[in-house]
Amino acid sequence: MRGHQLLRLFGQHVAESAGSASGRVPRWVQVSLRSSASRIGSPYGAVDGGRYSSLVRSIVRSKVGSQTPETIDEENDHIYGPVVASRNRATAERRGSPREPKRTWPLWLTHDGADALGEEEATCGPPTRIPLERGPGRSAVPSVTRVLQRTLSPEQLFYLERWRRRMIADLGEDGFKEYSERLFRHGKLFHSAVEDILTAELSARGPDPPGAWGSPEVEGFVESISHILEDVSGVRAMESTVQHRDLNYLGIVDCVARYRGVLCVIEWKTSEKPKPYLSNTYDNPLQVAAYTGALNTDDNYNYQVENGLIVVAYKDGSPAHVHKLDSKQLLDFWQKWLLRLEDFVEQK
Repeated sequence: MRGHQLLRLFGQHVAESAGSASGRVPRWVQVSLRSSASRIGSPYGAVDGGRYSSLVRSIVRSKVGSQTPETIDEENDHIYGPVVASRNRATAERRGSPREPKRTWPLWLTHDGADALGEEEATCGPPTRIPLERGPGRSAVPSVTRVLQRTLSPEQLFYLERWRRRMIADLGEDGFKEYSERLFRHGKLFHSAVEDILTAELSARGPDPPGAWGSPEVEGFVESISHILEDVSGVRAMESTVQHRDLNYLGIVDCVARYRGVLCVIEWKTSEKPKPYLSNTYDNPLQVAAYTGALNTDDNYNYQVENGLIVVAYKDGSPAHVHKLDSKQLLDFWQKWLLRLEDFVEQK
């Protein structure tokens, strides 16, 4: 049945209804009827309009019932089943129901005055340097880096893979491999330069100008942190292994020293892009919290630390960004680290 015939039937019905109500036929109906009448000669004119009158009446008279959110939910439950709570930790946290560790472990053994070491004690003796030894007894102990890498959220993995593909598209497979190796080399050279500078500050001759340290490849990074190093004192450990005696994980802490008088676990980071906010450092705060918790239970260190510091240095020499973690922030990240550690253990 053609549209003009349906329109004619529809118009006739509306005209009858409107006429019975007001005695007048709406003008638009009259126009529609005249337009339809002009097509009487159409081969479709023989179609029995009465046969479709019930359809037209049902269309005109039908009313669409409103559907409330409650009924929508009920219908969805009926068709698809009830909503099952997501097991993904990132999704759960976004929905306002953050997970909590199954078992709580203290971040420090003694809280009162944990970082209240006297300046004399903080500066006496050379910094602790315990090398990482991978023997038969420690080969099964996971590192902090490994735990964090193995427990990345689906969202983190998605963005990491997208970044990798974009870099490969720009640089090619070989170019991306060289880029990754260069970043790793810069990180090692930068850490070595910082260690040399801090070691020199402990000697009688004092530090040399920043440009005198390290490879030319990292001169910009060293220059970037020059104003930070002025506030670092009382170095207690550098590139030293820490291991949690109860949770059985280990890591290598970059530095333990005082920053503006406060004892901190310090992580030196390099970046080609600005990271002015703590959120830009991704899992670095969890890394600092993990190292702090391990150090505070390790018998090789006779002091407690309850503050952290993340220093992001830039290749172009622009001033580094400093992200301080006080005891409350560090404790929050410690709880998140415990969750990641639980996830790692459950994967094994």
